Amino acid sequence: MSRIAARFAALKREGRGALIPFLEAWDPDGPTSMQILRGMPAAGADLIEIGMPFTDPMADGPIIQAAGKRGLAAGVKVADVLAMVRAFRVDDADTPIILMGYLNPILSYGPERFCVDAAAAGVDGLIIVDLPTEEADLLLPFSDAQGLDFIRLVAPTTDDVRLPHVLQGSSGFVYYVSITGITGTRSASSDDLAAAIPRIRRATNLPIAIGFGVRSPAQAAEASRVADAAVVASALIDTLAANLDEHGKARPDAVGKVLAQVRALANGVRGTQVPA
Repeated sequence: MSRIAARFAALKREGRGALIPFLEAWDPDGPTSMQILRGMPAAGADLIEIGMPFTDPMADGPIIQAAGKRGLAAGVKVADVLAMVRAFRVDDADTPIILMGYLNPILSYGPERFCVDAAAAGVDGLIIVDLPTEEADLLLPFSDAQGLDFIRLVAPTTDDVRLPHVLQGSSGFVYYVSITGITGTRSASSDDLAAAIPRIRRATNLPIAIGFGVRSPAQAAEASRVADAAVVASALIDTLAANLDEHGKARPDAVGKVLAQVRALANGVRGTQVPA
């Protein structure tokens, strides 16, 4: 059983959903990003997503775009993201790590080499935003061979005919993009989520995580109530960005403020029972 499957199974036994916070690798620099990553499990993260900065992040809103630019300006490469995970695994063998990014840097690195190195570093799953199902063979054979979960994105516009096709070959969990648009711009309503999640459950037995627009503890609680997990990204990056100095460096309390926000989100999720 993969770390992702094991974590969701354990949470199901506890009767609650998961909190999946996001950080952009090397935002605003390697040491600060590493501090946040190391602190997230103790703050209540059940799984963690790490963004791999890219120059053309088509699904990301201005907040995550800016974070990616800061990471790139700090000099991050794909190998540095994998090194972060490797360093994290020295002290944490249990928290699932998912890399979220775009195909071009992986193609430049080499898809097979990337999957081999990611698995060796301790990565558990991949979310490749711009890799359509029709081209999944560019990566899926290599991720499967290394035991990496291949996590698919499902949108409100994914109809019932296409849904099984999109989910083909998926594992770990399903990432439900709860809005039509880019990250961090608005939030889905409770009614929208209540209508969408049962439709996805009919097509898969995998856990469902809701992302794009989950910002507050109350929204995280609602997402984990109607689905299985809440993904929070832009809100956390917003807090980090607000605590950078005029040179773009993290102020002394920046990491603490981000982790306090993770803790508040985790408290929201932990107060919510998931459906049986």
